[in-house]
Order: sequence, then structure tokens, then C-alpha cells
Amino acid sequence: MVPVGSPTLRQRRLGHELRKLRQQADLSATKAASQLGVNTANISMIESGRGAISAERVRTLVGIYSCADEELVDALAAMTGGRTRGWWDEYREHLPAALIDIAELEHHAVELRGALTMHIPALLQTLEHARSLFTQVVPPLRAYEIEHRLAYRIRRQGIIFGTDAKPYRTIIHEAALRMGFGGPDVARAQLHHLVDMSTQKNISVRVIPFGMDGFPGNGQSFDYALGAVRQLDTVQLDVHHGCEFLDSEAQLVKYRTILQRMEDCSLEPGKSRDFINHIAESI
Repeated sequence: MVPVGSPTLRQRRLGHELRKLRQQADLSATKAASQLGVNTANISMIESGRGAISAERVRTLVGIYSCADEELVDALAAMTGGRTRGWWDEYREHLPAALIDIAELEHHAVELRGALTMHIPALLQTLEHARSLFTQVVPPLRAYEIEHRLAYRIRRQGIIFGTDAKPYRTIIHEAALRMGFGGPDVARAQLHHLVDMSTQKNISVRVIPFGMDGFPGNGQSFDYALGAVRQLDTVQLDVHHGCEFLDSEAQLVKYRTILQRMEDCSLEPGKSRDFINHIAESI
């Protein structure tokens, strides 16, 4: 087995899902290796994402684990092969690995969702709004690092444009709309851009106003990427030290519930546009 130097989020996720199926089948790594005809180290490499595995071998392995979910098996088989090469590879030497993982995650998702309380969604930020955020990062970024992040962010936004644009639904709290990053001119332009983007067929923007009853959770912002099957969904959390990815069934259920509750207490898209325009006019 050829080892993978530094597995991507997608490769690690495939290994993690195969480990879950093995554990659900109550098989040790040693027994699984014996039935597959490899040594235990090969199973460990596969489950850590460090061992390349073919689609045929994935199907053999999940057969050993008695997985009867054909949609899941097909989705796992589609995740095999080497590292996905995409535009984000240009930035591997310049940006934290987690940021590269986000772009790859979005590329393979079938739909993207988000819930933000203090920031405008990255996929809907203007260049100057993003620049104002990057200049406030702690510890401070060097000028060239800011430019790398700006270029990367604009490239990321291509996922919701063009003929292959992904569906994108986001919920934004009023607090995020009133933060005023970059000063009045930048803030006003950002809100107008948000309204313009929300008119696109594949994009839905809903606002939760201050004082809305039933606002759930502790206000933590997150993105939710829908996979080919529900088991392969992923939650991405923004945290002070970078970002975290969650994919356990309990976590996915929790964040799907939060999204639904947030949507239930938000304004519908048309009223949300009117609300955003009203804030822009008051700046």
C-alpha cells in the first residue's frame, strides 16, 4: 500500500467512515485485515486516511462489514483515489491546512448551508469587507499573507457562481449586519452586495432580527456541508484557533436541528432583503 504523505480532510473522512463501519460490525482491525488479506497496519493506514484505497477494495471492505446501505457504499467508493487536485492546491504552501480543507469540502458538497451571528458569510463577503477582517487577525498577518487570504477567499466564492453553482442557504443574525467592519462605506457596500447576491436562484439569505423569540444555541457560527448521503454531511465551526470539522451522527443531528430552529425564527428571504436594505440606508 502506498502511503499518503499528508491526508486531506476528504481522505481522513473516508478512513473515519470505514472505521465506524468496522466498529459497528464488531470486528477488530486484525480480523478485518485477515478477511481482506492484508496486514493490520494496512487497515490502520486506510482508517487514518494515509493509505490509498481503490473503489473496488472499499466495496470489498464494506461487504466484510455487512453494510447494506448501497447509497452510502457508492458515496464511499466515490471518495477513493488520490488527493483531489483543484485550484486550492495553489495555496497549500501559503495558507493553513484547514482553509484548504474547507475549499475541498465545498467542492465535493452537494449543498452548502450556514448560520452566522457576528460575521457576514465568507462566500458573500466583498473584497474590502474581507480585507478589514484580515487586518484585525491576532496575531497580525503580514501584508502578503493578507493578499493570499483575499485571493483565496475570492476564489472560494466561485463555488456559488456559474453553471455548476452549488445551492447555498445562509441565516444571518442582525448583529452581523450591524458590525460595521471597515467603516460606513465598506459596511454599506457589503450590505448592498448581500442583497444583490440573495436574488440569485441558488442563494437564500434569511435574517434573524434582534428580539426574535426562539433563537437557539449560544450564538456560535457554523457552516454545514451536505454530502452525497446524509451520513457524509460535515459541520465546520469557526473557533479562535482556526476551525474544526465535526461529523459524528449526534453532532450532525444537533446542528441540523439548530439550523431548522434558526430558520423557523428568521424572516423569509424577501422580508430579509428589505430588512438588510433598511439597515444599509441607516448607515
